[in-house]
Parts: sequence; structure tokens; C-alpha cells
Amino acid sequence: MSTTAIPDRFTTLPDAAALNATVVALEEHGFSVEVAGDLDAARQAVLARIPAGSSVMTNTSVTLDQTGIADAINDGAGRWESARTKMFALDFATQAQQMKAIGGQPDYALGSVHAITADGTLVIASASGSQLASYAWGAANVIFVAGAQKLVPTLAAAHERIYTHSLPLEDARAQAAYGQHSQVGKILEIHQELPGRIHVVLIRQQVGY
Repeated sequence: MSTTAIPDRFTTLPDAAALNATVVALEEHGFSVEVAGDLDAARQAVLARIPAGSSVMTNTSVTLDQTGIADAINDGAGRWESARTKMFALDFATQAQQMKAIGGQPDYALGSVHAITADGTLVIASASGSQLASYAWGAANVIFVAGAQKLVPTLAAAHERIYTHSLPLEDARAQAAYGQHSQVGKILEIHQELPGRIHVVLIRQQVGY
């Protein structure tokens, strides 16, 4: 007797109809959207949107790492001003507020989301909340990059995805990188945005978690 593995519903890519319907829903909520076929196309799409000389904050994101976007911004080539490099040159013990201002109010904040609902809501979880202020208000522009496996039917499913799928993976990463556990300290839901501020790049691949 043979058995067939059932794909994890939080890692399975949506069909074309579901992807297209989510794009429409996001656009109806004020987000601009483009769909990229692979990691290279996603990186090129993001970098093409950022004018030279802009201050850019690359928030901690497996997706930004896997696409090469974080390295492209922070490699010191000088095309953009890396807010991350500038921020981490300061001492958190004595310059925390300056660090928050730099990371929280860039020209462009880059990152990912943990879920995107079918009706067009972006959902982002964070242990500390360090990136959420820029996403909600502080950054002049925000670009989210997300694998299409993050599409979910409802807000309840988005929260379930965070706790049962994303958190265990992030906890393992945090232990390896920082020697400490992660947690869901804060969750940001972006239901609506003024057109032109937030751009979403959806990748037709499993990227990040």
C-alpha cells in the first residue's frame, strides 16, 4: 500500500485564479501589486522602484535575504543610503532613540509579511515590533516582498499561520542566530492604505516563511 504526502496548507502555492483574485483585492485596498516569476525578477522589481540616493531600511527578513535584496541595498556600493548600516553603527545602550528614528522613518522600508488574506489584508508579526512603526506610518514608502504560499483565505487563518507555521521556523532561526527564542510580541494588520505608499511584490514561488 502506498501513501501520498499531503502538502502543508501554509506552504502550498495558490492556483492562478486565487492569486489573481488576491491581487485585485489588494489593489482595491490601496496597495499596488506586481507578480514576479522568480527570485531574480523580484529583486529586480524592487530595486527598480527605489531612486538612487534614497535612505532604505532592510528589515530582518528571510525573504529579503533569499532574494538578494538585503545584500544589494547594504553592500556599501553607494547607490542607496543603507539605514540599517547607519542604525547599527550606533550604540543601542546610549543611542536607542536615534536608532529608532533612523530605522523607523526611511524613504523606503523593505520587508515581508507573514500572511496575505484573500480580501486584501497584510499581516505582519514581530517579536519586538521594531519594524512595524515604519510599515504602519513612519516610512515614506514601503515595499513588501512575499512568496505566494503566504496567501490565506481569512484573517483567522493568517493568525494560525503565524503561530503554527512561521513562529516555529523563526524561533529556530533566532536560536541559531542570536542564541535566544523568538515570540509573537506584536501583530500589525494593514487593511487599507492611501494609494501609492505600499507596494507588494508577490513571487510565484515558495520564498521565506
